[in-house]
Amino acid sequence: MKKGKKGKKKLNDTDNRISYTVCGEFFPEAYPAFRSRKWSHGMEDPLDTEMRLFCSCTRWAFNRLQENKSREELKKQAQQVFGLNSRCSDDAILKAKAVIESQKELLKLEIEDTEAKLAHARKKLGRAEKHLDEAIKKNNLVKIEKFKRTVHGRKARVKKLADKLADLQAHQHNGTIPAVVFGGRSLWKRVCKGRATREEWRQARQDRLYSRGDETKGGNPNIKISYQNGDFRLSVAISHLSEQKGTDIKGRPVMTRAPRVTGKLWLPDKHRLKVLELLSSGAPYTVELIKGRDSRYRVHITFADAAPDLVTNPNLGCLGMDTNPDGVALANVGYTGQPEPWPEGFEAPYPKALHKFNGEFQVTVHPNGFLYIKIPELAYSRGYRRAYLIGVSAKVVVDIAKTLGKPIALEKLDFGKDRLDTNKEFNRMAANFPFKKMVEAVIRRAFKEGVGVKPVWPAHTSTIGYYKYMDRYGIVIHHAAALVIARRAIGFRERITNELRQKVQVLKEKLNQKANSLPGEGKGMTRKVKQLFKRLDRKIPIQNGLTRFQQESFYSVWHDLKQLALLNR
Repeated sequence: MKKGKKGKKKLNDTDNRISYTVCGEFFPEAYPAFRSRKWSHGMEDPLDTEMRLFCSCTRWAFNRLQENKSREELKKQAQQVFGLNSRCSDDAILKAKAVIESQKELLKLEIEDTEAKLAHARKKLGRAEKHLDEAIKKNNLVKIEKFKRTVHGRKARVKKLADKLADLQAHQHNGTIPAVVFGGRSLWKRVCKGRATREEWRQARQDRLYSRGDETKGGNPNIKISYQNGDFRLSVAISHLSEQKGTDIKGRPVMTRAPRVTGKLWLPDKHRLKVLELLSSGAPYTVELIKGRDSRYRVHITFADAAPDLVTNPNLGCLGMDTNPDGVALANVGYTGQPEPWPEGFEAPYPKALHKFNGEFQVTVHPNGFLYIKIPELAYSRGYRRAYLIGVSAKVVVDIAKTLGKPIALEKLDFGKDRLDTNKEFNRMAANFPFKKMVEAVIRRAFKEGVGVKPVWPAHTSTIGYYKYMDRYGIVIHHAAALVIARRAIGFRERITNELRQKVQVLKEKLNQKANSLPGEGKGMTRKVKQLFKRLDRKIPIQNGLTRFQQESFYSVWHDLKQLALLNR
C-alpha cells in the first residue's frame, strides 16, 4: 500500500464517499510484561515481532494465492503457522490479494506502454538504416561509421523491448504476474551491489502492520484509537501473545484476550478535530502502522467520510486553470464565455506557513479577471518540498473558486502513452513538470471542499489562446489558455473568426515579401510553411461546420496553426 499524504483524500465512485487519510506518529509507552519464546527473536520487542509475523504472513499468502488456494483455507493455516489471530491473518491475506490484483492491472498498462515504446524504437531504427544506406551510396566513411554505431544501438534497443513485451504477454496469457520484490526492487539491487546491508533489507520487509476497520466492533478491533484528557492514544493488539484456552461448540480454538502495546498518538493540529468527530460517530477506520529506518512509528489512519454538498454553481461560469512548471494561471469566466472582473474587494489568499524567502509565493492579479500564481521553487525543488508547494497552491486555487462560487475547469492530460523512454527531450520535460500531481492535488482539495471540477480535453488550448485571445485582452499565453479551458468546460466551440482569417492572411503576405531572399529555418516562405498554408487554405473554410470533436481533434486546423507559429518564431 502506498504511503498517504497528510489530509489526502481519494474519490470513491461506489458510494459517493471519500477516503480521508491522516498521517500521525505513534510513541509506544507500555509493553506486555512477557515475551513469546516461540515467536520472538532475541531482544525483539512484542510490537516488532507482531509486525514481522504480519509481513511474513502477507508474503506467504501472496505465494499461496497464486497457487489458487482459497481465502478460508489460508486463514486457518495462517493462524497456525504465524500465531496471529483470525482477523489479523485475514488482513494479511487481503493485503496479499490486493498486491496481486494491482499487479494484474499494472501488467495491462505495462504491455500498452511497451508496445508504444517498441513501435517508436522501430521507427527510429528504420530512419537510422535509411541514413546508413544514403551514406553508403555517397561513400561518406565518417557518416557510415557513425550510422553503423547508431543502427547497432537501436537494434539492441528493439530486441530488448521485444523480449520484454514477449515476457509480459506470456504472463498475461498464462494468468500470472511478473516477479514481485517485497521490500522494494531498488533496495534489493543496492543490496546485491553491496551498497546496502542485509539488515536494511530485512527491516524493509517487516516494517508494517495493517488492520481493517469494522463498524460492528467499535471502529477497529486490533488497533484502537481513543481520546483521553486532551490527547489521542493508540492501542495495538499483540495477537501472537494470546493463548488457546479451549474450543467452542464448532471445534474452533478459543483464545485469551491479546495483550496490547499502548502509547501516545500524535496527529497534526489541522486534522485533530476531524478525527475526533469521526471517532465520536463510531465510524470504522483502517490503520497501517509503519516503522521507518529511524525506528519511528508512523501511523496512517483512513476513514470513509460522506462527500460534502457542492457549494459551486456551474450556471455562473467557470474558473479556468492552466498549469505551468512554475505555477498556475487562472481565468474568471462568466456563463457568457467572456472574462469577468474580480469581485469588489477580492484578494487572493496568501498561505500563512510559507516563510522561506521573499518572493516564495507570488500572486499577480489583473482586474479584468485573470490571475497568476507563481512559485519559483516548484520547478527545481526536491520531492517533499515540491509536494508541499503543490498542496499549498491547490488550496489557494480551491479557495478562490469557493469565493467565486464557480467550479474549476482544468485540463485532463495523460502522459502515459507519450512518455517513451526513447524520446529523451520529452522525458526530461515530463519528469520535471509535475502536472499530474498538481491536477490531482486540486481535484482532491476541491472534492473535500465541495467545489465542482470539470476536466476538459486539452488539445490546442494554448494555440487557440495565442491566436484568438492574447491580443484581444492584452494577456499572456497562460491566461489565454486558462480562458480557453474555461470556455470549453462551459460548452463553447472555438470558431474561426474573420479576425483570425485576417491574421493568417497578413502573415502569409509578410512571408511572401521575403521570397527573393534565401530562406532559412523560420525565415521567408520555406517549403514547410508553403505546405502549411496550403492545408490551412483547405481547412479554414470548413472548420466552423465540423462537429466539436472534429474541431478539437489532433489534426484539426489548430494543429497547423501551431506549427505555423513555431516555424515563424
